[in-house]
Amino acid sequence: MPLATTRWSVVLAAREDTPAGRKALAELCEAYWYPLYAFARKRGADEHDACEQTQGFFADLLAKDLVSKADPTRGRFRSFVFTSFKNYLSNQARAARAIKRGGEVRVLSFEAGEAEERYRREPATELTPERLFERRWALTLLEQVLASLREDYQRKGKGELFGRIEPSLLGEKGERYAEIAADLGLPVGTIKINVHRLRQRFRERLRQAIADTVRPEDFADELRHFVEVISSTC
Repeated sequence: MPLATTRWSVVLAAREDTPAGRKALAELCEAYWYPLYAFARKRGADEHDACEQTQGFFADLLAKDLVSKADPTRGRFRSFVFTSFKNYLSNQARAARAIKRGGEVRVLSFEAGEAEERYRREPATELTPERLFERRWALTLLEQVLASLREDYQRKGKGELFGRIEPSLLGEKGERYAEIAADLGLPVGTIKINVHRLRQRFRERLRQAIADTVRPEDFADELRHFVEVISSTC
């Protein structure tokens, strides 16, 4: 999933009823469907109902043009999506009738089995549904950043290098550098330089990804919140 899926620029583009706008909206749906599905499951919905609730919410998002109400000046897009989903669940019967009248609209490609498989891999915790949503939001953001970096390396024909040094982002010790260098036929110094650059690019891209979902004045608080959520998952 491209990093741009949660940026306000994509949110604004999704307001337009154009091919680019519809593509942007689909990207937004793809970015948020699993955190919302996990929230619904943790809230007590079974596998089928959670799938229908998540699908129905995004169909409602289209039918009622809710994205047009998203305003960057009002803060975090994450909060807008989460609040909108909770409101949808509170009015689910009415929303379901509206979808039925208008015909079923599917904007997501996920299947219930795929979603449930991911949910069952969630570690057993006492997290509230709200905290589970926050956890999946943070981890999805990390996954998107890593995916974008991986794509960059693959385009340059350095996919194998990335695969070997990616664990360094999690603090892998330097004793492994000599082994990686020997396996790839590169000097140890080259591996160290690439690890340093990868860490730097990772930090920059992660900060930018967070900054692109909030107002400038909210960035510091959102970054602290992100670090807090990630730290609590370890």
